[in-house]
Amino acid sequence: MEAMHPNLILIHRFFEAYANNDMDKLRSILDENIKWHIPGKHPLSGTKKGIDEVLAYFRQLEKCAFMAEPIVMGLNDTYVIDCHTNWSNLHGEDNLHNMSCLLWKFDGDRIVEVHNFPQDQHVVDTFFSRNYTTV
Repeated sequence: MEAMHPNLILIHRFFEAYANNDMDKLRSILDENIKWHIPGKHPLSGTKKGIDEVLAYFRQLEKCAFMAEPIVMGLNDTYVIDCHTNWSNLHGEDNLHNMSCLLWKFDGDRIVEVHNFPQDQHVVDTFFSRNYTTV
């Protein structure tokens, strides 16, 4: 059996911690000076700088019961690209289903930068604009 690349191990740890809302574990995976780029024209878009801003962004996502699950990943020693499905069952309704690709950048055993590329930016903008007036 082939050993798993350390960057994939970190990504799997990230998704597990995210799914369990484990902010301490996320803090151990993300670099203190991480940059997380969220495209679009909605209240949550923009570049989150530093671990506190990124974790605050994740806490905002909790309000809409936002979930993500990886589909496929590719990697080299510096980057992982993952495509995943994301959804929200806010108020028990199936009101968002979208795919996104994330480009993760690593330095040692930490995630230092993430770029988000949604399948349909208009759908994402509409969803977040409808559910978040301000952050």
